[in-house]
Amino acid sequence: MKEFEITTKIIEMREDELPAELYQLVQAAKGMTHKSYAPYSHFHVGAAILLSNGEIVTGANQENVAYPSGTCAERSACYYANANNPDERFVAIAIAARDASGEYVIDPVSPCGACRQALLEYENKAKQPIRVILVGREKVYLIDSIRSLLPLAFSEF
Repeated sequence: MKEFEITTKIIEMREDELPAELYQLVQAAKGMTHKSYAPYSHFHVGAAILLSNGEIVTGANQENVAYPSGTCAERSACYYANANNPDERFVAIAIAARDASGEYVIDPVSPCGACRQALLEYENKAKQPIRVILVGREKVYLIDSIRSLLPLAFSEF
């Protein structure tokens, strides 16, 4: 028998400590929380992806009464980004959320498993890590790659 440990390095900082390019990405994600359609959960999520050409592509969660017909902000952004920029790689993604009271969540919110797997597809496609910025009200988490969030990911055979 062999035992091993999987760890994820997370850097916690204030938003204003981020490099300018990532700070701008966070602001785009936060702005998208106001464009989400979440009449059922009242959990408004925005995502912003920085592409290798410097463009920022955004997405917001979209709910539907016929659950699970809606989509998360992260997949909304990544599918749009790849459909319209298939030759660009994803450099980073920022994810922000507001709760039912309209306030940004206190602790940074992490993508669901389906979003982690979808984003990992684009990390694998680019053969380079995608930086992840998870946004909370007073702090952000900076993570080196999607794979760090999904270490035992399903992958091609």
